[in-house]
Amino acid sequence: MKSFLAFIALACVVSASPFESEQVPFGVDYQHPDFPGYDLSALRLIEMEGQPPVFWTELEKIQAKARGIKFFDITDTRNLGTLPRLQVKASFPSPNATEKVKPIIETLSTKGPEENLRVFSGFRTRHYRSDTGRQSQVWLKKRIAEITSEWGSKSLQNKISISDFPHSWGQNSIITRINGSSNTDDGVVIIGAHQDSTNTWPFLPAPGADDDGSGSVTILESYRALLAADFHPERSIEFHWYSAEEGGLLGSQAVAQAYEGRVNVLAMSQFDMTAWVKRGTREEVGIIGDFVDLPLTKFNKQLVETYLDIPWVDTECGYACSDHASWGKAGFPSSFTIESTFGNSNKNIHSANDRIDVSDEFSFSHMLEFSKLAVAFAVELGGVSN
Repeated sequence: MKSFLAFIALACVVSASPFESEQVPFGVDYQHPDFPGYDLSALRLIEMEGQPPVFWTELEKIQAKARGIKFFDITDTRNLGTLPRLQVKASFPSPNATEKVKPIIETLSTKGPEENLRVFSGFRTRHYRSDTGRQSQVWLKKRIAEITSEWGSKSLQNKISISDFPHSWGQNSIITRINGSSNTDDGVVIIGAHQDSTNTWPFLPAPGADDDGSGSVTILESYRALLAADFHPERSIEFHWYSAEEGGLLGSQAVAQAYEGRVNVLAMSQFDMTAWVKRGTREEVGIIGDFVDLPLTKFNKQLVETYLDIPWVDTECGYACSDHASWGKAGFPSSFTIESTFGNSNKNIHSANDRIDVSDEFSFSHMLEFSKLAVAFAVELGGVSN
C-alpha cells in the first residue's frame, strides 16, 4: 500500500505536462508486483510527426499517452523504412470473389468472440511490461492453436505455423501463417490487431475489452471461419497479434523491420477497436484516410460495400495511431478500419471501464461486421488454391 500511494503521489506531481520531467521525483521507489523491473526513468528515443527524434523517459511516454500525443518509440527500430524492400508496386482491383467469400462470412458467429473476449479482458491488465500481459499472450497463442486443431483440416494444418515473435519486454507478438500454394514471391497478406492494453496510468487495471481486445478476437473469428471453410490460399496469409502498441507501436515496428528487405508484403490491414456503437448514432465502419495507402484504402471501402451490412464513413486518427503505421513507415501498403468515426468512438479506453458490460453500446454484432471484412480481405487478396 505504501508503494502504491507513492506512485499516486508521483502521478499527481507530473500530470500537468508530458515534458516537465525535471519536476519528477525519480527517487521515489515504486514497484508493482505485476511490473518487475519497470524503470520509469529509462530513456527512450521518440519520433513525432515532422520533428527530429527526442529522448523521453518511460514516465514521459506515459504522460504523453495520457494527453493523446501519438508517437513512435524508435529506440530499437531506428532503421525502419531505410532498408531495400522486396516489393512490386501492388494494384488492388475491385472485389471479384463473392462466390468464395460469401459462404465463409455466413459461418461467422458472435459466440466465439464473446467467449474469447470474456477471458481475454479478464486479465488485470495486458500491459506489455506486466506479468499478466505475458500471461494473456500465452493464453492467446494457446487459443489460436486450439482453434487450428479444432477447425483446420489435416492438409490445412500442415500449411499453418503459429509462432512467437520475441521481444525484450516479455510479452511477445504472435504470428500465425497460412502458407500459400504459389511458388512465386508475389507478396504476403497481413491482417493485424494489437493484443496489449493499458490504463492511462499503466499500473492500474486495464481490461482492454475494446482497445484492442475487440480487434484481437475479431480477427481470431475470421481465422476460425477460414479454417472451417478449408481455405487454401494461393498467396500466404498471416494473422498478427502485436505486443506493445500502447508503448509507441513497439511490437509492430519490430516485426515490420524484420520483414523489410526479406519479405514482400502485398497489403496489411489493421483492426483496432471494433465493438462500440455510440448511442443515437448510425452503425458504420470507420475507414481511416490519413497516413494510409490510398489505393488499398479505396479497396477496403469496396469490400465494405460488397460484403458488409453497414456502410463505411471517412475518418482520421493522426500520426502513428495504430500498428498499420509501422508497415506504412516500412514502405508497405497498409490500411486501418475502426468501429466508427473517432468522434463517436469509445471514450472508456485506457481505463478500468473498458469492459464488455459497461454499456449496451458495446456490440458483438458490430464486431461481426469487421470479421466479415477480414475474411473478405484475406480471400480477395489471398486467392483460393485450385
